[in-house]
Amino acid sequence: MPTDSQYIVESIKQGCVTLADGEFLIDRLVKYVGNGRIRWHVEFRGHRVEFTTGQLKKQPTFRRKMLEQAGVLPPQRAGAAYRRWAIDLRKNAIELPWRDRPVDVDFAIDRLTSYGDGRWTVEYQGKAIKFTTTKLRRQVSFRKRMLAKAKVLPPRLDPVAYRKWVDWLIQNATEAAPQASDTLMSEKSWLDDLPELAGWQKDAPPQATS
Repeated sequence: MPTDSQYIVESIKQGCVTLADGEFLIDRLVKYVGNGRIRWHVEFRGHRVEFTTGQLKKQPTFRRKMLEQAGVLPPQRAGAAYRRWAIDLRKNAIELPWRDRPVDVDFAIDRLTSYGDGRWTVEYQGKAIKFTTTKLRRQVSFRKRMLAKAKVLPPRLDPVAYRKWVDWLIQNATEAAPQASDTLMSEKSWLDDLPELAGWQKDAPPQATS
């Protein structure tokens, strides 16, 4: 895995779009807080790139993520100049609750797999998230579990539209090969190994800092 700097150098060699100082003007920065988390969304030319505070402070990481997700490479600034720029950016951020994070309109799962007896896994960007039929059909449960396990909050749909979407997913689901251990697994025990989704109703206590 190349470092951020190595990746950027290779991308420059391949002719990526490098912006000059005056060309790189972000539309806005939004700070999402709650549940013990802070995330920053940089909105730029229709793209929305999510950062942690640490990623935003590190110029190589910031430039790499912008290159990967927005297709442009921000200008290289001197260390002190970048730190001042990042501080000013955070000072002028719009602060919103964590649950109000926007979602991409093109949200789509990779695959739904059926294990029989009301057990499913939703595959999304390399993650497999377990669901029972009940939790899959309830939009609130689906969105909560996707947020907790895949760090993405699916769009909120009209109830009728959500039911149609889930019905379509189920009709087109992939059947998993049966396994002997699966035959005695109930719908409840399918989720027993998953942690409770604490923090959805109330914020988690802030972590102690050293």
